[in-house]
Amino acid sequence: MRLGINLGYWGAGMDSDNLAVAQEADRLGYSVCWAAEAYGSDAATVLSWVAAQTERIDIGSAIFQIPARTPAMTAMTAATLDSLSGGRFRLGLGVSGPQVSEGWYGVKFDKPLARTREYVDIVRKAMSRERLSYEGEHWTLPLPGGPGKPLKLTVHPQREHIPLYVAAIGPKNLQQTGEIADGALLIFPSADHLEETAIAHLRAGREKAGKTLDGFDVCPTLPLAVGADQDVSALADMFRPYTALYVGGMGSPKQNFYNQLAQRMGYGKEAAEIQEKYLSGDKEGAAAAIPERLIDQTTLLGSVDRIADRMQAYAAAGVTTLTLAPAGFSLEDRLASLRAGTEALERAGLA
Repeated sequence: MRLGINLGYWGAGMDSDNLAVAQEADRLGYSVCWAAEAYGSDAATVLSWVAAQTERIDIGSAIFQIPARTPAMTAMTAATLDSLSGGRFRLGLGVSGPQVSEGWYGVKFDKPLARTREYVDIVRKAMSRERLSYEGEHWTLPLPGGPGKPLKLTVHPQREHIPLYVAAIGPKNLQQTGEIADGALLIFPSADHLEETAIAHLRAGREKAGKTLDGFDVCPTLPLAVGADQDVSALADMFRPYTALYVGGMGSPKQNFYNQLAQRMGYGKEAAEIQEKYLSGDKEGAAAAIPERLIDQTTLLGSVDRIADRMQAYAAAGVTTLTLAPAGFSLEDRLASLRAGTEALERAGLA
């Protein structure tokens, strides 16, 4: 099992430290450094900045939002980043959610599965430097009856095949991701529930495509906080606002994929309470309503030995790249967490 690092959103208050975090992950041999985007910083700019100041670590978009860019633009960006980084780019895609898609980008959040499939088809064609023509429900290239003609990408990516990931939560999206992608980006993963909430659906998609999970990258992100085992409750409290935001406030009341995932993990009553409190404006109440076990199941908390045990559980469940989001009140805390992650991987016998 490999380790990755997730820098999260630029502008979240730790910007001045993020380059040092990425460089330390590079020095320690982490496999990939991911950057996110929502409706603030864009991931492409952050990744180019990180790539210019690191040597070996891959850079990945987690995610480029599908409603934000045409598929051809995404292919251009991917090819450029792969070329500039010396073949270190991984393309992560996702549909975002209805509030961001329609409120920020002005793109209807309808038929997300079909839209993702077409988008991936077009991006792959463009990155392979075929002349681009496509007839689908959501995109037609070139536009009919006009002056457009099939064009070919003029930039040569460093590699013939840029790894393509899809961020997936729901069963149907996970199955399609297994069918059409090279990897899956997962969030709020519990090793105890990973088979039924993710792996089984990914496996079904791979089988539909005539493939197995061999070579497919299962890549969840887990917040990490290192400390004494007797302080796990206090460490878990650090992530209450984060968990409340996603389970309670992401998406709309009827379309919150993270809330639905918590329900599938057995927290139906609690998920409903968290969402009700959060959407009513009681964010502190929503955070307080989160069961500590839910946080502990979806993060890495405690001593290096405890984290090593959890890493073994994730590897046994089918994770191939474990992406860490190290918490800390200072740069030194975050760097120490990175080093603890490496040590835990070694103690787990997974390095």
